[in-house]
Amino acid sequence: MDSRITDETIKQVVRRSYGDIARRLGEQEAPASCCGPSQKACCACEPAAATAELSEAAARLYSAQELADLPQSVTDISLGCGNPTAIAELRPGEVVLDLGSGGGIDCFLAANKVGPKGRVIGLDMTPDMITVARRNAKKVGAENVEFRFGEMEDIPLPDQSVDVVISNCVINLSPDKDAVFAEAYRVLRPGGRLAVSDIVVHGELPHPIRDRLDAWAGCVAGALEESDYLNKIRTAGFADVAVQSREFVKISEYADWEGVREAVAAAGVAPEKLDATVASIKVKARKPD
Repeated sequence: MDSRITDETIKQVVRRSYGDIARRLGEQEAPASCCGPSQKACCACEPAAATAELSEAAARLYSAQELADLPQSVTDISLGCGNPTAIAELRPGEVVLDLGSGGGIDCFLAANKVGPKGRVIGLDMTPDMITVARRNAKKVGAENVEFRFGEMEDIPLPDQSVDVVISNCVINLSPDKDAVFAEAYRVLRPGGRLAVSDIVVHGELPHPIRDRLDAWAGCVAGALEESDYLNKIRTAGFADVAVQSREFVKISEYADWEGVREAVAAAGVAPEKLDATVASIKVKARKPD
């Protein structure tokens, strides 16, 4: 990565990108997407991105039963690359923390699973996303869900206060992933679980992609080598770290996303040669008792 790009610069760009999406949704009640019609892994994107595929993205990631009771304002802001609640094995009465909760879709699904005696906390560093999520919570009547403003590198919760930490295509956006996993470990109770969907890479990405801030906001530039990602989870103290699924993302299908297209062109690399480089994975781990 370009040494002139600081951690704070990355956070500002990511916050602005997601804030643009949240404000646009709030102003227009219209979907926004970074995905082409056949893209299977989604993240934030430029404000001028296409606006018709987010509901389709939600349909690819979640079952019809999960989406049935959610309003369009929730499904239209599904910006993840997986469904962490599907692997989290949530139980009634548990406390769940969602890192980078966005519009709230995973929080609402988790709330259904933990029930009225459970609680779900959504954490996001983008004020406009918090506003959207709180509005969505009222729409769905999710009384056991709350949304808090904060950064996942410094989670505003006490030690050992949650049972499960989930996240959906957000940790890759952090410039300090060690801090994220250390904080997740800190707030989990002994025996607590981590269940995340995220973007990783297999092999090297060209530097012109790594150095583009819009590619950071698009969940590509900040993605780690899969082995490094898993090792960071282990270094934080987690046990039983295991990849539950892996699906490669075809970079050649990013044709509608200007930042990646330009970055690949600048690298002098044919997009199809990177189609086995970027992957969406689901990972589970456990904090020892």
